[in-house]
Amino acid sequence: MDVGFKQAGVDVVLANELDSVTCDTYEANHPESHMLRGDIHEHYDVFEQHKGVDIVFGGPPCQGFSVAGKMDPDDERSRLIWSFLDIVEMVKPRLFIMENVKALGKLEKWKEVRKAFVQRAEHAGYFCQYVVLNAAEFGVSQNRERVFFVGSSQPFNTFDFQNELEGNKKRPRILRDLLNDLPSAGSDENPLTCTAKITLAAYPVMRKSPYAGMIFNGMGRPLNLDSVSSTLPASMGGNKTPIVDCRMLEDPDNADWVKEYHRGLMEGGTNPDFALAPSHLRRLTILESAVIQSFPRDYRFVGSKSAIYTQIGNAVPCKLAECIAKASISVVFGGGVSDGPN
Repeated sequence: MDVGFKQAGVDVVLANELDSVTCDTYEANHPESHMLRGDIHEHYDVFEQHKGVDIVFGGPPCQGFSVAGKMDPDDERSRLIWSFLDIVEMVKPRLFIMENVKALGKLEKWKEVRKAFVQRAEHAGYFCQYVVLNAAEFGVSQNRERVFFVGSSQPFNTFDFQNELEGNKKRPRILRDLLNDLPSAGSDENPLTCTAKITLAAYPVMRKSPYAGMIFNGMGRPLNLDSVSSTLPASMGGNKTPIVDCRMLEDPDNADWVKEYHRGLMEGGTNPDFALAPSHLRRLTILESAVIQSFPRDYRFVGSKSAIYTQIGNAVPCKLAECIAKASISVVFGGGVSDGPN
């Protein structure tokens, strides 16, 4: 989120992160910001010293609300949305923006949580609303839906806010074009960072699309290079890492092995030519994953390969963060504040 907010003109002065390796990555790329390492509750006194900043933004861990997890309302991580509001009430910014998984903004299961969040924000003196956005509509080559709760110390026109979001929409590049702009996979500039073997699932889970279901081992699904990526998970690094067909990446006119294999499965047939996954299938690299998440090419990641994949998968796409920041700043600050929002 910090990358996107900086691109929207925000000076990020203070940040907090629990994971030490992620802190290292943050500090390597944001030397101008003060990083508070560790549990946010241990740093309330530091936040209190920043009363009057323009914006508080963040993405509290979402595993407690995610359909990919246990959806446990008592999960410690679920409670961090309230810790976020603690900071808002303490700092009293003119604007706050909180990101989380789509489920928190959509599912009936979390209706009372949404209602309680908005009510507490309103009690603290904020006009608050939430919106679910798909990153693919804002120039990100990935279908990734997230909810954003936006709160302002002054009411703003919902119609104007929606218009600002519409104005920030941009068609994403298809994966083929995006990935072909990068150094070749396997080169020094774009090493093959995931070596998890690709094998055919003994008991495939079929879907209508060859890019859904599970026709390979693990949950790493093949990518449709003529479209955008599915949501990149934080569990990448092993056999949950998406799969790229190098032959199709080089030339779209080549025979599509994945489609042909999927078609054979759907028809219930077998073919000795499809007994093994071919060598031209590989896993998505760290660089490719980062670019799909719309990180700048020169963004530096710190840690082990698995830790870096996790950081990338956990991130809010930078371009999506930039767009929600721009739209919110425009309706709340009238396009900005005199010295630039902080």
